[in-house]
Amino acid sequence: MIRTNLFFKVEVEHDRDESPERLGHEITRLILKYYGVRNADLTNYTKVDE
Repeated sequence: MIRTNLFFKVEVEHDRDESPERLGHEITRLILKYYGVRNADLTNYTKVDE
């Protein structure tokens, strides 16, 4: 079986009191539930000023 690394950029909108780290960890947890996903991690995040 072949292994491939996939890289995603995900933009989310959230309330000011909601932590970007918590959102990232929740997205990671959901990705790990899918069949075939061996590892997923949040490596970085940036805030966008509007």
